[in-house]
Amino acid sequence: MSRVGRVERTTKETSVTVQIDLDGTGAVEVSTGVGFFDHMLDQLGRHGLFDLAVKTEGDLHIDSHHTIEDTALALGAAFRQALGDKRGIVRFANASVPLDESLARVTVDLSGRPYLVHTEPAGMAPMIGSYDTTMTRHILESFVAQAQVALHVEVPYGRNAHHIVECQFKALARALRYASEIDPRQTGIPSTKGAL
Repeated sequence: MSRVGRVERTTKETSVTVQIDLDGTGAVEVSTGVGFFDHMLDQLGRHGLFDLAVKTEGDLHIDSHHTIEDTALALGAAFRQALGDKRGIVRFANASVPLDESLARVTVDLSGRPYLVHTEPAGMAPMIGSYDTTMTRHILESFVAQAQVALHVEVPYGRNAHHIVECQFKALARALRYASEIDPRQTGIPSTKGAL
């Protein structure tokens, strides 16, 4: 059973192609024009063991907002597509990942219902290179809206902005990996409703 999702999204602001294989080996090829965002997508693929290919061309002469947002929307849609009817998946998972002084805790339910709870330390540096740190929440919002998952992301402490954001992506990768894995004991759809 192939669990691959591919989405192409083109607007006046961006052109995005995303392909994800949930049963990959962590092979990643990413190019968005936003260096730190590329680094985060690389973390997502490698630590989730997803084969991930992302190519985005956006209006970076304005700023990186549209490029990041539309990539996250396409990524969420591709993830949802790759899950198919969700037959046999684990469904729920959580992961905690430290990065030096920072810690991220992520819990996910591949429920078919989009919901995000997100907390991170106040007073973070506003920029990491050309990456606006307020975009982390918006990436998660955009992903959740299209993937249709319930996602709780908490960073209870951390000082360095790079570490605070990166540990979130690593923990997200692990939680999505565990939740989307096939459970050999689960023969149907893991819901009393019979659908997710």
